[in-house]
Amino acid sequence: MKVLLTGTTGYIGKRLLPVLVDKGFQVVCSVRDKSKFHPEESLLDRIEVIENDLTQRDTLENIPHDIDFAYYLVHSMAATKQYEELERQSAIHFREALSKTKARQVIYLSGIVNAQTLSKHLNSRKNVELELGKGSYALTTVRAGIIIGSGSASFEITRDLVEKLPVMIAPKWLKTRCQPIAIKDVISVLTGILHNEQTFNKGYDIAGEEVLTYKEMLLGYAAVRQLNRVIWTVPVMTPRLSSYWLYFVTSTSYKLATSLVDSMKVEVVASSNEIMQLLKIKPLSYKEAVERAFQKIEQNAIVSSWKDSTVSGRLDYKISDYIHVPEHGCFKDIRKRHVKNTHACIDRIWRIGGNTGWYYANWLWEIRGFLDKVVGGVGLRRGRTNPVHIQAGDTLDFWRVLYANKTEGRLLLFAEMKLPGEAWLEFQIQDNSLIQTATFRPKGLMGRLYWMFVYPLHGIIFNGMIKELSKTT
Repeated sequence: MKVLLTGTTGYIGKRLLPVLVDKGFQVVCSVRDKSKFHPEESLLDRIEVIENDLTQRDTLENIPHDIDFAYYLVHSMAATKQYEELERQSAIHFREALSKTKARQVIYLSGIVNAQTLSKHLNSRKNVELELGKGSYALTTVRAGIIIGSGSASFEITRDLVEKLPVMIAPKWLKTRCQPIAIKDVISVLTGILHNEQTFNKGYDIAGEEVLTYKEMLLGYAAVRQLNRVIWTVPVMTPRLSSYWLYFVTSTSYKLATSLVDSMKVEVVASSNEIMQLLKIKPLSYKEAVERAFQKIEQNAIVSSWKDSTVSGRLDYKISDYIHVPEHGCFKDIRKRHVKNTHACIDRIWRIGGNTGWYYANWLWEIRGFLDKVVGGVGLRRGRTNPVHIQAGDTLDFWRVLYANKTEGRLLLFAEMKLPGEAWLEFQIQDNSLIQTATFRPKGLMGRLYWMFVYPLHGIIFNGMIKELSKTT
């Protein structure tokens, strides 16, 4: 049987794909940008890849007619201020396209929407469900609470807050109740309802067994990590101040922080957990979910991370639009250095950023990251998902990986920090030499003035960095 999987490169999609293949399904992977999709070789003979954009109706014409089931895992939260309308239109386009196929069931992952007053984000999820429900197929909606797992937005934000702040003076929404669920249980439900006629044309809340406040979640995380933390909640923080607080302390973008603060004022508590009984799933406790997440982190086995989504940055773009570095109208800083051991050099390049840092004048990189945060950029806090592996689409501090080929010895990064222009940073091994190229395409006079201002610093940073990268030991 054939399954259409949308959101394949997203946090849930990356984890669901290998499970579906392992269960014997032929999976059609719908992606917006093939450059960001890097399936394991063991999956290749069981998947088909199509490229489309749900916001563009005509791009959905390549959806195969013979699909049996489909997953709708696409969300646009914080991608743009108009995300509600984008999500609604995407759902309509998807419903119309699926109605032309022989699909019997569509599975939609939404959020718990039981509160009388919903946030903009949760209201949008509810409207998407209404649109998808008008199709010719059976719709099964799964409404999840806060998802806890290595790389999930909720877990990583909790991790940032607790690990960095011994004492927190926090907004009053930390008293809001929620019902977290482990990513393992989410995947079990999503696969358990597939081709399960008992679940056709029904909707289910899914959550763990514990109802906790956000404050209790933070303290529960601290207990697992054996950290003493003190949290005071104050009623004086406006939504804007709360968003800034979340934005500066954690790795989230400001757009996402505002959406999260809006949602965190709303209780997300399940009305029932009947689907768990139907599928005979015993949910992990919050403590078990956090412990399991850290096992994956310690093993460097994080399958997917919300940070690698374009929502974590300031732009929403296709990698193919930027992979060709422009030549005209650009400023360039090109440095070349002989390398005795190219393999060692490539290994060092592939570890750059994150906890490793940038090999030279890391304090200057930290200042640049802080200044970027001050003006609304992403800063350095996103880090990297894996300390040694890089692939196109990954985040790398305030850069996005456009191209990464270790065999060629070439890594190309695109800047997602706030700039009066566009910037690329490239490392390439050629003829036993490392060529390091920084390219900046200025936007107007401010862009040119910016380059003139930072150029002396580039002389220090980039010269020191290439020296360190080319070392043999």
